[in-house]
Amino acid sequence: MTPGSWTLAEGMDRRAWFVVPALALVAIIFLYPTGWLLLRSITEPSWGLQNYAAVVKQPIYLRVLWNTFVISASVTAICLAIGYPVAYTMVHSSERVRRLLVFVILVPFWTSLLVRTFAWMVLLQQKGLVNDFLMTVGVITAPLALIYNRVGVLIGMVQVQLPFVILPLYSVLLRIDPSYSLAAATLGAPPMRNFLRVYFPLSLPGVFTGCALVFIISLGYFITPALLGGPRDVMIAQLILSEIEDFGNWGLAGSLSAVLLLSAALTVWIGYRFSAARVRWAQ
Repeated sequence: MTPGSWTLAEGMDRRAWFVVPALALVAIIFLYPTGWLLLRSITEPSWGLQNYAAVVKQPIYLRVLWNTFVISASVTAICLAIGYPVAYTMVHSSERVRRLLVFVILVPFWTSLLVRTFAWMVLLQQKGLVNDFLMTVGVITAPLALIYNRVGVLIGMVQVQLPFVILPLYSVLLRIDPSYSLAAATLGAPPMRNFLRVYFPLSLPGVFTGCALVFIISLGYFITPALLGGPRDVMIAQLILSEIEDFGNWGLAGSLSAVLLLSAALTVWIGYRFSAARVRWAQ
């Protein structure tokens, strides 16, 4: 080993110590409590998989799991439908419009999630601003039920999650070379085919990154469905809290947490496989 290589290795070993505080923080805040809860899922009330069997066999748990996945998927689809045009506009608009859109997108991050949810409760109630406006302009003749149901949950969650789709999409769309679309148009491709065959495939990394972020975050949502949803819109995070606070059933809460963690890990794994497949295809 040469002196130069030894010095480099020594420097890398010293820099590795800077990672230790971050690893310790993750271990204390995340790994230890998560492992402790997952362990209780197979040890309480006795050793075994009876808690996981209860999740599979009892209809109420399956219904809550189904609600969680359906709501998360719906929020992801709506965010993509709204966020893609916004990100496209940010990339192809003037600097002034771009700054305005970035400001509007980032404003919600300055407000607490709880405050925003209470604001939606005020806006969406039967005598709220939304119903009053729709009745004033003549769109409806009677107030709509926009709260304590699936509609209120979707509105509240989409408003919070929208930046997590727009910002990754914006960063990817900004790097797409405009000459590709110009070349396709020169060869006779109409605008829609140009977009579907050239532009949209190039934006897929941003699409999947944003959708994966929204879906994973939505799986563990609690405040918004608890305040804006009804009895039929209970999500898995609410059920976990109920099992602990109301029944003290840590074992079942741990099994539900394991299902939630597995769903998030599966989403990340699908994203990894998707990215690897795109790299192989590009090569």
